[in-house]
Amino acid sequence: MSTRDLSLAPGSNIQSSGEWAGLDHALDGHDGQKDREVVPIIEPEGHACVKEGLGLGSLGGSKICGTSGLVIPDLASLMGPILNVHPFAGPLKVGKKWKKEEEQSLRPNTSSFSSFVADADDIAPITGVRDFFRETLVESKKLWYLAGPAIFTSICQYSLGAITQTFAGHVGTLDLAAVSIENSVIAGFSFGVMLGMGSALETLCGQAFGAGQIDMLGVYMQRSWVILNSTAFVLMFLYIFATPLLKLIGQTTEISEAAGTFAVWMIPQLYAYAVNFPTAKFLQAQSKIMAMAVIAAVVFILHTVFSWLFMLKLGWGLVGAAIVLNFSWWFIVVAQLVYIFCGTCGRAWTGFSRKAFENLWGFVKLSLASAVMLCLEVWYFMALILFAGYLKNAEISVDALSICMNILGWTVMVALGCNAAISVRVSNELGAAHPRTAKFAVVVVVLNSFAIGVVLSLILILTRKEYPSLFTDSTDVKELVYELTPLLAACIVINNVQPVLSGVAIGAGWQAVVAYVNIACYYIFGIPLGLILGYKLDMGVKGIWYGMMSGTIVQTCVLFWMIYRTNWNKEASIAGNRIKQWGGESDIRENDIEK
Repeated sequence: MSTRDLSLAPGSNIQSSGEWAGLDHALDGHDGQKDREVVPIIEPEGHACVKEGLGLGSLGGSKICGTSGLVIPDLASLMGPILNVHPFAGPLKVGKKWKKEEEQSLRPNTSSFSSFVADADDIAPITGVRDFFRETLVESKKLWYLAGPAIFTSICQYSLGAITQTFAGHVGTLDLAAVSIENSVIAGFSFGVMLGMGSALETLCGQAFGAGQIDMLGVYMQRSWVILNSTAFVLMFLYIFATPLLKLIGQTTEISEAAGTFAVWMIPQLYAYAVNFPTAKFLQAQSKIMAMAVIAAVVFILHTVFSWLFMLKLGWGLVGAAIVLNFSWWFIVVAQLVYIFCGTCGRAWTGFSRKAFENLWGFVKLSLASAVMLCLEVWYFMALILFAGYLKNAEISVDALSICMNILGWTVMVALGCNAAISVRVSNELGAAHPRTAKFAVVVVVLNSFAIGVVLSLILILTRKEYPSLFTDSTDVKELVYELTPLLAACIVINNVQPVLSGVAIGAGWQAVVAYVNIACYYIFGIPLGLILGYKLDMGVKGIWYGMMSGTIVQTCVLFWMIYRTNWNKEASIAGNRIKQWGGESDIRENDIEK
């Protein structure tokens, strides 16, 4: 191949037809052919050298500057789309001898995502206070349109088990113990695993929806159904062998047998989880959360009425509890499926597809990472109550801590609503190539969640002499709850921010990384510190809580640092790759292209 040298003055504009004709002739070689490959080299003197081959096409209005080998953005943006490679990130200094590897690196790259360019609808950079407040108002409206119904839905679904537990307490103490153990240990474990695996859909469906790949949402949901139902089959053995497992962890024979029997009756609920969570994430990604809220409200009312009817009025006890709880969860599933199948989701649901069985392994890996990430957080706080049971005044400590965890559980429902909302916002905006909007959405949701946490904490502190009486008549328990209230208030603030940051991680697809962060912060740092403070230094339940809350604080700081250091252009590029790869194009790999 011959090389022709085209000398251009640095900073010169090539706009006139005469100049273009000269450049076109130079690029086309001696015979004027248009089919030659053109690979640009920027020489230190500012000359643009080209190799023959592929015609550049229209170059109208572009500026070429090359003093000392520097390439201005205009040139980079010109050459990037032409060659289908990323614009040169720094000074490009190529010698006069053409190296084979350099030639290969500049050739069109068909196996990776092309250079990322933010969409024109992305928000403009924030340059002042007025811009900040204007965009905050706009983003807050979008956020609460999602978060409001999501919070309501979370509270309604969280209440189903609590209502059953409440009515079981009026049936008998053994029935209450059986429902409580099954609900917190067997179903609680399965709930965490299934919800975690289902949250992989928040990443995929959200990014696909933002990118306009609406057809893939239904395929993703079906893949998740396949994976979660397979997981439910494995977890079913936990229900079947619940009695010996409960005896193994120290429960009494009477409670173990009652809870084990109730667990077998609750197997249908397990498969309801397997269908419900993917369906819910499918709807969330499209911002169809209001429909979910309406369904949850109807189920909440029906569940309350039928629980009273079957468990108390008809005297069916635990059998009635199992029937109503299974019915309620399957009612949610069927109602959501009817809503989808009626055509309300448009192209997102076009029927069952064979693509649901393609590329399952990549989907499984993200689902497992999501499950590990979420379960490590859920089990962390379950361990707090477990450790409290080994203290000197175990009964008082466990009762007081259970009251605090109950309150924390209700407040966390608010955070989980914001978690769902920011996961949808981040995944949608990354999929739509709006990195600045995704980044700003994170700022807005963190500020909102922090403000909510502060308000709830202040309410608790101001009423800490009164609210313990709502849960217990024991003077000792009331006093310990009073002492723990400042810790509870601090925990509420932290736990209103931390799930939101986890939602950002889910929206961006960082589940595997955050799982490692959780292991290090919670189980390598938090729990050992809590055990040392609680047992070694004899600080009791407060010491355990101080240590474990320290782990949560460290984890929150790490997530803040990760988000602060995030290159959102890169994440938007990766989102595009992920959509292509898991849409069936297995040869497309994620890369680390940065703008």
